[in-house]
Amino acid sequence: MPAARRLPCLARWLRSNLSLNLLLNVPQPESSSHATPLPASLTHQMRDVLRRMERAARTPMHQLGAEGARAAYEAGAGVLEIPKPVLPRVEDLQIPARDGALLPARLYAPEERAQAPASGLPVLLYLHGGGFTVGSVATHDVLCRQLAHLSGAMVISLEYRRAPEHKFPTAHNDAWDALQWLASQGALLGADPARLAVGGDSAGGTLAAACAIHARDAGLKLALQLLIYPGTTAHQDTDSHRRFAHGLVIDEPAITWFFAQYLNSPADREDWRFAPLLAPDVDGVAPAWIGLAECDPLVDEGVEYADKLRMSGVPVDLEIYRGVTHEFVKMGRAIAEARRAHADMARALADAFAA
Repeated sequence: MPAARRLPCLARWLRSNLSLNLLLNVPQPESSSHATPLPASLTHQMRDVLRRMERAARTPMHQLGAEGARAAYEAGAGVLEIPKPVLPRVEDLQIPARDGALLPARLYAPEERAQAPASGLPVLLYLHGGGFTVGSVATHDVLCRQLAHLSGAMVISLEYRRAPEHKFPTAHNDAWDALQWLASQGALLGADPARLAVGGDSAGGTLAAACAIHARDAGLKLALQLLIYPGTTAHQDTDSHRRFAHGLVIDEPAITWFFAQYLNSPADREDWRFAPLLAPDVDGVAPAWIGLAECDPLVDEGVEYADKLRMSGVPVDLEIYRGVTHEFVKMGRAIAEARRAHADMARALADAFAA
C-alpha cells in the first residue's frame, strides 16, 4: 500500500486504539520481543505508551521522506494530548521575514482584547519542535493553548520555514525576525512588548536559546527563555545520546536524518545558532527555565547548557522530569509528568512577567 494511503489508516488506528485504551487505563501485557530493552527508570505510563507505539509498527520518519514524515507527525500529533483548551481569542496572522516572506503564526490569548489590560498582555513567542523538518503551528496547538490558559499570557506560535526546502540558518532567521517584530509591533496585537519571552521545544528550544543570545546582543530585554529539551550541541556524542540511541520516541537515525535535512555542510554544526553551547559567551542573556526528560538523548546537552548559563551568572530553573522521554510534554492525556510540566512552565512565565 502506498505510504500516502497508509498514514490515514495509522492515524485512525492510533486514535481508536492508542488514545482510547490509555484513557480507559486498559492494562497492556509486557512484550518480550522489544528490539531494544527499555530503560528501567521509565514510568509505567511512559513504558505503556512506548509498547503501544511499538505495536503500531510505524514506519520510521527517516524512511518516509520530508513530506511523508510531516504527514505522519501531523496525523499522530494530537493522539495523546490533553483535551483542547477553549480560549476566548485565537487568531491566525502573518509575520514578515527579512526576505519579504510572510510567516504564518497563531495568536492565543486568555482574554478578549476588550477585556485585556490597556497596557497589553505579556507575550511568549513559541517555536515548535520537529528537527527543523516536521512540526507546525497545528501540531503544537494544544500545548500553546494550555500555556496561554495557565499562564495568563498571550502566546504567538510561529510557523518558521522548514528543511530541506529551507536550510540553515533560515529557521533561525525566521525566529529572530519574528521576535524582533513582536518587540516593535506586538502592541498592535494587544501585547505588552515590555514583557516578552521566547520559548520552544526540541529544535524550537534550540531556536529560542539562540534568539535569547541575539536579543542580548541587540539590547532587547526578554523576561524569560523557556527551553523544553533543547538541542544545544554541535555533535550528538554525549553519554545520553549513546544510552538512549534506540527504542524511544526519538532515536539516533531520526536525529541524524533531521540534521541532514537542515544543515548545508558539516561546518554548520560549529555555528552557535545551531549549537548554542558553542556561543562565545552567554553573559547577560535572559533568565532560563529548562525542562528536560530523563530518558532522552538530549538530556545531557540540556544539563550542559544549564551549567553554561549558571556559570555566566544567568538565573536558571532546571527541571528534569523522571521516567519520561522526548516529546512527553505533548502526551498529557497519558503522562502525568506532562501535566506537571505544563503547570511548571506556566508558573515560570507568570513569575517572570510579574518580576
